[in-house]
Amino acid sequence: MKMSQLFGRTLRDRPSEADLISHVLLLQAGMIHQVSTGVYSYLPLAWKSIKKIEAIIREEMDLAGAQEVKLGILQNREIWKQSGRDEIYGPDMLRLKDRRERELALPPTNEELITETVKTVVQSYNDLPFILYQIQTKFRDEPRPRGGLIRVREFDMMDAYSFDADEDGLDLNYQKMISAYTKSFERCGIKTVIVDADSGAIGGKDSKEFILLADSGEDTIIMCPKCDYAANDEKASFEILRHQPEPAQTLESIHTPNQTSIEDVSNFLNISQQKTIKTIAYMSDNEIILVSIRGDLEINEVKLKNFLKSKELSIADDEQLKKYNLIKGFLSPINKDFKTIIDHSITPETNYCAGANEYGYHHINVLLGRDIMPDSQLDIALAKEGFKCIKCPGNLVSKRGIEIGHVFKLGTTYSTSMNANFLNHEGNPTPIIMGCYGIGVGRILAGSIEQHADEKGIVFPKNIAPYQAIVVSLNTDKKEIKEAALKIYDHLNSNGIETIIDDRNTSAGVKFNDADLLGVPIRIVVSSRNISKDSVEIKIRTANDGELIHLDTVLQKTSQLLSEYK
Repeated sequence: MKMSQLFGRTLRDRPSEADLISHVLLLQAGMIHQVSTGVYSYLPLAWKSIKKIEAIIREEMDLAGAQEVKLGILQNREIWKQSGRDEIYGPDMLRLKDRRERELALPPTNEELITETVKTVVQSYNDLPFILYQIQTKFRDEPRPRGGLIRVREFDMMDAYSFDADEDGLDLNYQKMISAYTKSFERCGIKTVIVDADSGAIGGKDSKEFILLADSGEDTIIMCPKCDYAANDEKASFEILRHQPEPAQTLESIHTPNQTSIEDVSNFLNISQQKTIKTIAYMSDNEIILVSIRGDLEINEVKLKNFLKSKELSIADDEQLKKYNLIKGFLSPINKDFKTIIDHSITPETNYCAGANEYGYHHINVLLGRDIMPDSQLDIALAKEGFKCIKCPGNLVSKRGIEIGHVFKLGTTYSTSMNANFLNHEGNPTPIIMGCYGIGVGRILAGSIEQHADEKGIVFPKNIAPYQAIVVSLNTDKKEIKEAALKIYDHLNSNGIETIIDDRNTSAGVKFNDADLLGVPIRIVVSSRNISKDSVEIKIRTANDGELIHLDTVLQKTSQLLSEYK
């Protein structure tokens, strides 16, 4: 490709509408065009990279034994009602009607359609197992698009689904997909961390995310630097430091005027926050629930919502508290009128201070099992940096990251609701056991830039760079320079090295800046000074200086540098 003919234009100034470095550079390099909020067109350079990413993913999926399909985009809304997710997705999913008033959906994911498709084919255990995948453009009416390709409304994804007769088969395919993902990301030149994750609206049980660590990421990852423990903050757990057991004391009510926060109460009574109980009233759909946790910790609302299976979960407002005669700032876990949940940080061997549900009063010497009789006790605590690891003596650290891939063990969530059964060895109808696996193709492109970019621009890994080499032709007004540059350009391309040539009639400074901005791995400079010595200058994108090489060694040297380039 000649840059004089390339569709797209580099920008000298940083785009004012962009904040993340990947968004800035993709716009500045003329690789994407914004269609509307959260919707982008890929221009030629970006599309070449996207196609390379897709090719890598396809190769690894095929090697894992998966089969590619192409599902329809518009779907019958009835299958979403059947699975129960029509309401769960709410306004994120676009719904529409055709000219015959049939209800359709433009879905953000394909569990329903793939299940509906498979159940028309699978009859018995002899038809299992298998894995199907596709790479398709999807749409989610994301309320807060941000960061260019990081969080968009229209996006390209590879989604795969495994179908098995038993849990052992699911475990095997789950590991196959984790391996295929790991190899795909390595070949794309990005580093990821595998973390335990929440399944969200997809459903299912075991779930892991592949996170590309980047300060610009919107996900918070809790990790242990001393072992392999890593989890999304929505899922992370930690080792709770506990008090020594103490003898039970008599429950008392004490006056605590205007002491409405945990910090206020602990200072007023001169006790540790670890010996207090924080109680918050939540509305789980239309039910009010009291949730208690040790005063020095915070509630993880994702864990709580998953346990309650709530469609909507929110902290009760003043009007709702008044309706149920609950006193803000003095809520009590000693309350048999409402469903109560407590975190496992609260133990029966400790005398706690807790609200009395009376304005200006708290209870002291509150005991679990004597005074607090919860409906449920479980881990609903939010893990944070500095907390103790659950797997080793290390302290947890917090990192930011971008979710690139996600794998789920769906089990029979969809096959049960949609009657996708097979006949087992005994001839009995049995729900197909499913797994679900997704990769954000556009996020790999953006994430790679977030991970590798420098002050000069994009630094593409060689396997996903739109071109492997760029020939920069200086002094283009001179015939011998133009001919020499074109000869190198043709020679490299004919030998399998994808090369672009900057043959534009512009200054050397602009050409060098654009070569760095575009992030092509190898730069070859053809100039009058060097050609007079039968030489050209060659350098890799990340090097400060180039080296002069003889014209006859350009192919050999370019191949060598590419083999060493990551």
